[in-house]
Amino acid sequence: MNPFLAIGQVIVSVALMVAILLQARGTGLSGAFGGDSAVYRSRRGIERRLWQFTIVLAVLFAIFSLASYGFAPSAA
Repeated sequence: MNPFLAIGQVIVSVALMVAILLQARGTGLSGAFGGDSAVYRSRRGIERRLWQFTIVLAVLFAIFSLASYGFAPSAA
C-alpha cells in the first residue's frame, strides 16, 4: 500500500469522524427514547456548511479507499 494514500486515508477518516460527531443531535438517553424534538427544520449557516463538508469528506474517503485498492500490489 502506498504510504501517502494510507496517511491521507487516516487523516480523512479522522476528519470525517469529527465532522459526524459535531452534527450529533439528541445525544444521550433522551435521544434514544424520543426525547429529542422531531420537528423538521432546514440547515442554515454553519450547520449547512458542516453538512456539505461531511459529504465532501465521505466522497474523499471513498476515493482514497478505491485508490488504495487499485494501487495495491497483486498477489499473483
